[in-house]
Amino acid sequence: MHVFDLLKEQEFNQEKHVEKILGTFGEGDVTVACWEPGQISPYHCHPYATEIYFCFQGGGAMKTPDGNVDVTPGAFIVHPPGEVHEYTNGSERTLLYRVRYGGDKVSRHKEWPSNPNWKQKPEDAEYFSS
Repeated sequence: MHVFDLLKEQEFNQEKHVEKILGTFGEGDVTVACWEPGQISPYHCHPYATEIYFCFQGGGAMKTPDGNVDVTPGAFIVHPPGEVHEYTNGSERTLLYRVRYGGDKVSRHKEWPSNPNWKQKPEDAEYFSS
């Protein structure tokens, strides 16, 4: 058995959201993801892994090609392998619990409009062009 206290594990950073892997088990890992107000993830996917988020506190919005959904405390979001998504945090600090499982946990980044210094890696451009 493994027990984690998300409040004790939380770490925040004004410069970027923090994803702290708490453990790796079998074909998956568990993470606490900490977001400051207004932080936005890149629009990305995990081609070979399912990604699940549970909103513990705070909230924001999750964007996928099918639309946007509000993320509020108690919300549970499942992204199947390959589903492109982007999280935009709301007006308060947010604590998300994340589980990824399946194959390779690699992320492929499509775009990151909120980060003017971001440049897409060639392997990500190739992934999205095919």
